[in-house]
Amino acid sequence: MNKVILIGNLTRDPESGSTQSGVSYCRFSIAVNRRFSRDKENEVDYFNIVCWRGLAENCAKLLAKGRKVCVCGAIQTRQYEQDGMKRTAFDIIADEVEFLPSGAGRTDDGSAPQESERRQTSNSGLTPVEEELPF
Repeated sequence: MNKVILIGNLTRDPESGSTQSGVSYCRFSIAVNRRFSRDKENEVDYFNIVCWRGLAENCAKLLAKGRKVCVCGAIQTRQYEQDGMKRTAFDIIADEVEFLPSGAGRTDDGSAPQESERRQTSNSGLTPVEEELPF
């Protein structure tokens, strides 16, 4: 099974285009903080992301440098030659890209979110039950 899930911030604005046959694509990279490190300093990994078709069009329109995203997809390798040396690159081919809030407890414009926005974000779309529980 080849499945990867990453949460990180875009390191640059997305680049978009289409193939000769007219299929849309979008490329961007994200910086992902490592959860643990030996030196207790923040370490960061960088991943190249590639999206296709409708997902690519949405990402090209809505994403920008610094935006936080969750990417689900698969790892794919490719070989290329640079300065006479063969190299290997690893790309994440995205199946899903979820746009996440920019900062902890802040909206994109830097203000605090409204109560309804906080509730919706913290409950992941679940509706709170106002009834008493039977136990």
